[in-house]
Amino acid sequence: MLASLVSKGLPGRRYCTTTRNVPVQPINKILIANRGEIACRVIKTSKKLGISTVAVYSDADKNAMHVKMADEAIRVGPPGASESYLRGEYILEVAKETGAQAIHPGYGFLSENAGFAELVESNGVAFIGPPASAIVSMGSKSASKDIMLKANVPCVPGYHGEDQSVATLKAEANRIGYPVLFKAVLGGGGKGMRIVDSEEDVESAIESCRREALKSFGDDRVLVEKYLRRPRHVEIQVFADKHGNCVYLFERDCSVQRRHQKIIEEAPAPGLSPELRKKIGEAAVNAARAVGYVGAGTVEFILSEDQEFYFMEMNTRLQVEHPVTEMITKQDLVEWQIRIASGLPLPLTQEQLEVHGHAFEARIYAENPRNDFLPGTGKLSVLSTPETNEHVRVDTGVREGDSVSIFYDPMIAKLIVWDADRETALRRLSTALSEYKIAPLNTNIEFLIDLANHPEFVNANVHTGFIDDHYSTLFPIRQPAHELVAAVALGKILCERQSEIAKNKASKDPYSPWGLADGFRLSEPYTATSEFLFEEHVNSVSVDFKVDSEGKPVYDVHVKTPSGFVKTFESVGATLEGRNLDLFFAEKKLGVTFVGPENDGQYHLLHAGKHWKFEEKQPNLGGDSDHASGEVEVKAPMPGKIIKVNVAVGDHVVKGQELMILEAMKMEHKIKSISTGVVRSIKEAGTQVTQNTVLVALHD
Repeated sequence: MLASLVSKGLPGRRYCTTTRNVPVQPINKILIANRGEIACRVIKTSKKLGISTVAVYSDADKNAMHVKMADEAIRVGPPGASESYLRGEYILEVAKETGAQAIHPGYGFLSENAGFAELVESNGVAFIGPPASAIVSMGSKSASKDIMLKANVPCVPGYHGEDQSVATLKAEANRIGYPVLFKAVLGGGGKGMRIVDSEEDVESAIESCRREALKSFGDDRVLVEKYLRRPRHVEIQVFADKHGNCVYLFERDCSVQRRHQKIIEEAPAPGLSPELRKKIGEAAVNAARAVGYVGAGTVEFILSEDQEFYFMEMNTRLQVEHPVTEMITKQDLVEWQIRIASGLPLPLTQEQLEVHGHAFEARIYAENPRNDFLPGTGKLSVLSTPETNEHVRVDTGVREGDSVSIFYDPMIAKLIVWDADRETALRRLSTALSEYKIAPLNTNIEFLIDLANHPEFVNANVHTGFIDDHYSTLFPIRQPAHELVAAVALGKILCERQSEIAKNKASKDPYSPWGLADGFRLSEPYTATSEFLFEEHVNSVSVDFKVDSEGKPVYDVHVKTPSGFVKTFESVGATLEGRNLDLFFAEKKLGVTFVGPENDGQYHLLHAGKHWKFEEKQPNLGGDSDHASGEVEVKAPMPGKIIKVNVAVGDHVVKGQELMILEAMKMEHKIKSISTGVVRSIKEAGTQVTQNTVLVALHD
């Protein structure tokens, strides 16, 4: 099918020429060796090309979106990636048994596994990616830099040698000069990377890098490089075919990062002159040619403040952020991948490629930015996306009701926007983010909105340390408006009222006046009181039930904030239809999404891109004796394994002190004390824990 479609040519395209006799391999069925949004992304293009698809899934993903979208779906194992999505030999057997002529690895998992690529090709199945030799050359950060230097591609000063002793690495760090960056020789995605500002921190950084690298990539070797302050992360999308042609599809700026992982990407990179764009693009093509590259690849550079660029690494796969390149070039990069894998030449020459407008991508994660971007897991009870059109695109692999699993990356979706210029595209990004609604999980949406509206980001003054430099303005103190506190109280009342009415209708006497839940009392107005915790601060609310002149229920709401200030709203009207809560104040209407009660008295309000999470405070009936006596418990934020303990029973610790390191979702997370006190008990290193397990107990 693919060969016949392409042989006719595409309107307006002049295919790259070829002097090589490369056979065309028809691809009528593709197995996607991945999950989530990238699997869904590949399926969409395959359907467009008339190609059948085979999905693979773990037990955790048996009802996943990519499984439903594919023409066929085959189970490959239990939830753990090593027992399912990383079973290369078994996945190849599935491809052969289902008649797939090609395997698309997506990104992550097996996408940069040279052994898998070689195994696939040696069995007569096309690997939709580069040759194994290129993956090997670029998979090692040290070896790739040697290759780049020989190809006259600028590189950051550093040490990439075989001597991995701590003494040698420390000596090299001293020679290069601080700050330096230690990072895993293999892998990427921010794992196994540590910035070190002084010699005294070198050993602990090496130890941590090695642990994380070994867990993530099976190799604990590290390298050390000069760390550039305030650099920009600029990467070039390259494509090469089997006929010797190679082009660059311009650049992306991915400077704003957390934990060395990208958050917002944009294309083209702002502020680059046409001359610099051409120079860095040609350097990327030289890098690809130096390793005999074929397919989609991304050459990543560090761009200094004086506009000098240095090779960082090459990702030998399709990138998460490829949609922004698609939006500005009007090309389908997955389609390019499939055509190249089938043996066809590149569909466009370098001269035919043009930049059209500006695009942004925001990665929406289940995480808590205010807690060091700690990942979250759980059910997406509420998931509503912005309306998609030519300007707004959503790439996702989950639907409302699905869960974010502990076994995989916590990314929920990618929101991509495009417009004629950067300013307009950025406004579209902020608006689209505000239209997203997700609960009860914490997400980074509010943070992304604040980031997109930050004056320095608007002015394109970005660099890899942007979040740290602007932390106070990106993370202002949060206190819900009085109207929102009133909303959660009225939402709770209306929700309870609806439950009582439903219960009464199902009873033997649905017309009994004793079953009504309208707040009516014979003698005087009924008052309901509640206390809601918001980020450990108590907001007290009392609500007086009344009726207006038309006999409709209205409410006088008295909100007492943590500071003791009382705000009164008189004769507030309120309606709750499904999750839509509308409040009618004297001079304005407030519409919010109301979710609750969830998880032991939690209520959620979604409004203007912000997620306000309240917990109803229960009266203390005297049964919580441990906490009453001043004991504080530090609990596991997610399931994981304790890999290092820094304190012992009897130690005095202060609020914010690092107590231990928890490994979860392939990352190391520092567990810090939430209070000052003395350690009464603590879990041992090596212990596997579930979410909310008490890790450390403190007492006064």
